[in-house]
Amino acid sequence: MSNETIPSDVPSVEHRLSSWLTFLLAGACGLIAANVYYAQPLIGMISSDLGLSPQAAGLIITLTQLGYAAGLVLIVPLADLIENRRLAVGMIGVGVIALMGAAMATHAQTFLIASLFMGFGSVSVQILVPYAAHLAPEAVRGRTVGNVMSGLMLGIMLARPVASVMADYGSWHTVFVFSSVAMALLAVLLRVALPVRQPHGKLGYRRLLASMATLLRTTPVLQRRAIYQSFQFGAFTLFWTVIPLLLTGPIFRLSQTGVALFALAGVAGAVAAPIAGRLADRGWTDRATGLGILAVAGAFLITHIAEPGSTLALALLVAAAILLDFGVTATLVLGQREIFAVGGEVRGRLNGIYMTTWYIGGAIGSAIGGWSYAQGGWVLASCIGLALPIAGLLYYATEK
Repeated sequence: MSNETIPSDVPSVEHRLSSWLTFLLAGACGLIAANVYYAQPLIGMISSDLGLSPQAAGLIITLTQLGYAAGLVLIVPLADLIENRRLAVGMIGVGVIALMGAAMATHAQTFLIASLFMGFGSVSVQILVPYAAHLAPEAVRGRTVGNVMSGLMLGIMLARPVASVMADYGSWHTVFVFSSVAMALLAVLLRVALPVRQPHGKLGYRRLLASMATLLRTTPVLQRRAIYQSFQFGAFTLFWTVIPLLLTGPIFRLSQTGVALFALAGVAGAVAAPIAGRLADRGWTDRATGLGILAVAGAFLITHIAEPGSTLALALLVAAAILLDFGVTATLVLGQREIFAVGGEVRGRLNGIYMTTWYIGGAIGSAIGGWSYAQGGWVLASCIGLALPIAGLLYYATEK
């Protein structure tokens, strides 16, 4: 990185984030992140209409995830090279085209290609988060990142129930039409409202990507925070992969509407984002990290207190969802606050690495969740879910 000019990390007064811009970025992150998750509760409807076999229906989610992962590696690092507002709006434009393609799809192949680019375009959210961190003064950077991330987490948690309700009153096409219009309006609003942020990096694109390996190898705080969060998000996706199966199964016998209402309860955990940001600004990151990991472990433990199928057991599952979402959101924000302190000139690459690791952990957790529930029900799935934050705690104990 010797050929890069390292600028001051303190934004000018006129470019500091107002409350309005913080709210706009939080809302934008929520709307964009939701695009990755809208299709999950609609797989059955979409595959039936487009003639996808049950065995191939999972490709809808897989291709969206692959597109998002590709964007994390190939696009997010460009935030250290290309003017951030232009880059973010351009990627939202890719998402608009993909969403329109999905909405109008009448053949499976068209929808699957659109799914890939929906995920790819959605990485604009990971351009906006470090952008917000850059505009925020050091003293309130954690609070700012927390506020913006609360929008992102709300988008993730609300996407599934919102998609289910919209599909019930219209069709699955309605969901993607609505989102394409919302994204187009959002792109215009961001283009007009956001200040320019031109990075000063001088690396070419190939050297920029190559430097990510160097950053991962030489940045201990990135290594540690990425490992914490991979365990945390693995537990998160395991829980939310298995819970719909558990709730609609013979033990609880909830309807899809009941599952949607259950998912809404987990939204309460998103309040952790601004709280975690404020704790980080006060220098309490280490202790708050430990408590966040403990919260995720505790979430799995309390699900075994009551008799399965009882009202108390269902209430404890709701409490577990809130506690788990709270812990995962808190450690995510704490980690971002720590890695963004490394330097403004590398924030795009740091966030790309951090979120890629986060995403890999989540993909593994989701895969293990489905397998473990099929093999041993909630008992086996929850034991594996508990083991993930326990592993994170053991690693946390080595932190000096």
